[in-house]
Amino acid sequence: MNKILEKHVISSEVAPKILDWLSRGPVALYRSVNLSNPGGSWLVPAGQGKPNWQSANEPVRLLTTSDFVVVRDVECKRLHIALRRGGNGLMIKLTEGSSNRVRKAVARAGDGAFYRFEADEAVIMKPEGAAIPLATWAA
Repeated sequence: MNKILEKHVISSEVAPKILDWLSRGPVALYRSVNLSNPGGSWLVPAGQGKPNWQSANEPVRLLTTSDFVVVRDVECKRLHIALRRGGNGLMIKLTEGSSNRVRKAVARAGDGAFYRFEADEAVIMKPEGAAIPLATWAA
């Protein structure tokens, strides 16, 4: 799909913050240049600058209200996880067993499922219902 026409999916939890930023201008989308975090991205108000050291120097694109769709995420499952130190001793990673359990749980949850961490648990989330435009969600 053409990158210009893609919609940016956001959670209903962060939609109010995005609306606040959009009231002051466009929102900049930055992608990760860190090879250890290849899928990372960040949203920040345009003109604020680079959000952190992992992000590219320039935003990929500027987003307006029409570029966002909102989904409501629901919790599917919680898994207790075990952690280990990374090879260089500077990063904390999931153990091999925990990583496999999280991957399988996300796959079982279905399309659009993802995980986030809360203390010593991985919380498996998935979108509920259809994505709706941000302007419609805000009305």
